[in-house]
Amino acid sequence: MSEHRRKTPQPQGGGRAAARRAAQQSSGRRAAPSRGVTSESPSGSHGGDSPYGGRAEARRAAQRGGGSRRAEGGGAGRGGGGRRRGGGDGGHEGPGRGRGRGSQRPVKKRFIDYPRAGKYGFRRWVPSWKLVLSLCVGFFGLLMGVGGIAYAMVGLPDVQKAATAQNNVYLWDDGSQMIATGGAVNRQLIPYAQIPEAMRNAVISAENKSFEHDRGIDPMGIARALFNMAAGGETQGGSTITQQYVKNSRLSQEQTLSRKFQELFITLKVTNKMKKNEIIRDYLNVSYYGRGASGIQAAARTYYGKDAVNLNPSECAFLATLLKGASYYDPAGATDVDPVQATEKLNTERAIKRWKWILDEEVKDGRLSQAERAKYTKFPMPDLPKKNAQLGGQTGYLVELARQYFLSNNDQGVTAEKLALGGYQIRTTFNKKKVNELNDAVKKVYDSKIKPKERPKTDTHVQFGGGSVDPKTGAIVAIYGGQDATKHFTNNANPTGAQVGSTFKPFVLAAAMEYGKRNPALPEDQSPSERTKVSPLSIYNADDKLKIKKYNGEIWTDENGKEWLQANDGHESKGNITLREAMQWSANSPYVQLGMDVGTDKVKEVAMEAGLKDDEQMADSHVPSFSIGTSSPSAIRMAGAYATFAASGQQREPFSVSEAKYEGKTVYRHEGTPKRAFDAAIADNVTDVLKNVVEKGTGTPAQIPGRDVAGKTGTTDDNKSAWFVGYTPQLSTAISMYRLDDDATNKDRKFEKMYGTGGERTIHGASFPAQIWHDYMVGALKGQPVLSFPEPGPIGDKVYGGGAQSPKPTPTAPVTPSPTMSVTESPSKTLPPSPPEPTETCGTWDWDCQHNNGGTSTGANGGDTGGPGGSPSTTPDPPTGGNGNGGGNGNGADGGNGNGGFIAGPAG
Repeated sequence: MSEHRRKTPQPQGGGRAAARRAAQQSSGRRAAPSRGVTSESPSGSHGGDSPYGGRAEARRAAQRGGGSRRAEGGGAGRGGGGRRRGGGDGGHEGPGRGRGRGSQRPVKKRFIDYPRAGKYGFRRWVPSWKLVLSLCVGFFGLLMGVGGIAYAMVGLPDVQKAATAQNNVYLWDDGSQMIATGGAVNRQLIPYAQIPEAMRNAVISAENKSFEHDRGIDPMGIARALFNMAAGGETQGGSTITQQYVKNSRLSQEQTLSRKFQELFITLKVTNKMKKNEIIRDYLNVSYYGRGASGIQAAARTYYGKDAVNLNPSECAFLATLLKGASYYDPAGATDVDPVQATEKLNTERAIKRWKWILDEEVKDGRLSQAERAKYTKFPMPDLPKKNAQLGGQTGYLVELARQYFLSNNDQGVTAEKLALGGYQIRTTFNKKKVNELNDAVKKVYDSKIKPKERPKTDTHVQFGGGSVDPKTGAIVAIYGGQDATKHFTNNANPTGAQVGSTFKPFVLAAAMEYGKRNPALPEDQSPSERTKVSPLSIYNADDKLKIKKYNGEIWTDENGKEWLQANDGHESKGNITLREAMQWSANSPYVQLGMDVGTDKVKEVAMEAGLKDDEQMADSHVPSFSIGTSSPSAIRMAGAYATFAASGQQREPFSVSEAKYEGKTVYRHEGTPKRAFDAAIADNVTDVLKNVVEKGTGTPAQIPGRDVAGKTGTTDDNKSAWFVGYTPQLSTAISMYRLDDDATNKDRKFEKMYGTGGERTIHGASFPAQIWHDYMVGALKGQPVLSFPEPGPIGDKVYGGGAQSPKPTPTAPVTPSPTMSVTESPSKTLPPSPPEPTETCGTWDWDCQHNNGGTSTGANGGDTGGPGGSPSTTPDPPTGGNGNGGGNGNGADGGNGNGGFIAGPAG
């Protein structure tokens, strides 16, 4: 073939690419060199001087089937896989068509070229820009389509329906309705014209400065909220007024991805369909302002007792502050929501700071003149909370206690704001009959004994509190919070600050039996094996002004080096007595010293195991007086802790809500699990000691004929509080009494002394508290089966503490038989022991002797059951020692002397 038909030779290439091309070409007559380029090869094939240029050209040549040059060789076929007919006399492959190694079928393209055809290695999986662009266009097109459909389907919220929140229904323990209350009680829609311009300006400056010209959404805020929720982070609400209006008006406060999308589409539609003045009007009419007030009109009446149209710019700025979160900006506090951060003090500080900021922002935005701003320098303190009339009497206390419990214990994220919107059915543990019985028992004392008009100096500000708990379940069956929830705003069943006094002593005794008395020769932190477990029959010194010692015998002194001299109530000294007797007569010095011997830290542990909390109501446990009740737990907590003794050591957390439903669906169910606080032997021995207090000691006014009753009186220094806490196998109840005004704004509130209150010389736990306890329990247990406490087993050792010394054995003189006495008398005949003579001396540790003789060797206290004049008093007044027929002298609470007469001793 002529040279001019040949393809212009390519630049020479060498290396492995040239070798590969040479191997692919057929042998034969070498093509004529072009442009003076010579390629010589002994075999006649292309060698290292191949005219192909570079690796890319070699690859293309291989794909075409061996190059573009005409194959050398003739014949009718195609030689060497070349693309042109051969010239000359034939090639080496002979006639026909042949394919070299590099000849391949053309790759068929797919509609979606992925994995990519003709690509190898990682390039096969890298999408082309065409594919990426197509996917993006398709995705956004689909998204717009879905968004368009969603936008078309969602409807505008009906603010009229949204504003009509449902009631919350509270039920008694038997399922009957107690009260229906909720959002619909305090809401009223008002037109745009009645909403002050100052309120609109305050909200816009504080919440959404661009409200009047934006499209209703903040893209960055939405993206941030969606990202946080998708990543499981902190949820965020709508950032514009329109978004918040949509959220509030739909009554759905849940922070979920689907709800955010709904909110987005509805916000866009609201912005397109509604005018700005309609949006701000409905937003202010729907929003929650705290204290059960939904809407600006209800808020104006709740906080300032006026219509919204009459609010001034300063008051509007405060109400706008509440939209940030009423629970944390209401100066009245919201400790039911957050007892730590939502206090009156912290809320007031936050409210004042934000109130000032909002007014200043209005000035910056040109919505309030500087001259007008200068008028408002004093914070517009709102009115104190007012109770709904239908929540009067005990109902308000019951509802609020159940509400607080539900908000603190539900795991569905139900907040105070959600609950205020209504729709919940809450079944409480309160028993209607028992609540009425407790209220009647307190009212009886108020009506008959408390006369503030006759005795204004002693009978004003008298308060009672009460709580009653089922030991088998922990259910709070009744409380007494005050005379009227709409007039007395503090629930007296909750912590009031009233110290519990000697009702704390059972925890000291339980700690002594649980941990034991420490060995004075060993270090302070002793293991249980190094301690001596204590029996209720252990002997302790009950003298007045006893020097309290550390466990190792050293005199205890305070930080100023002052010794602690423990006084008894009435400054009575009783000498060496058993812990059982010390509890019976409520002597202080034995239990203060016992607490030091055991360790006040251990006493605190036992009190907490029984059910008290280590909170601000728990007193300093590093001082000796901790053991005699300087703490101030609530009546409910004390009833719950004593219920642990009634249940033989099984502790159950008190609760007031058994079940809650939202629109028929259960959202909470109580599932309390009991725990073992201490061994049954310890609890049953404490019960036996407290049973003795009611049968023979300071708690006799609480006796219920035919029933087992255990309990303890409590009185504090200067007669500032008095308690009775007691229980039967079925019910544990605590009653407190104190004098304290109900003016929460008074920073100098102090507990007042109760000398002369109710016409009594002094108030003790055995007086009005025990009387109320008795009257309530008789009614509450009417018709219930009569149950007995478990018999206590032996426990601990008989130890001696507080200066008490163990008796030395007295040598016994040999007995000489009388001439008439037969020494061979039958051993089966036993002579009964002779009763002690009136002059016989009984050891203080000899319980049987004391019980039979009715006195003690020192004459410090009379017997339990004296003759005439010494019988127990049946009135709530402290028993008076009279003239009895028993042994020793009895010093009554009123100072009378009687031989063997029943005495009150220290009534605390």
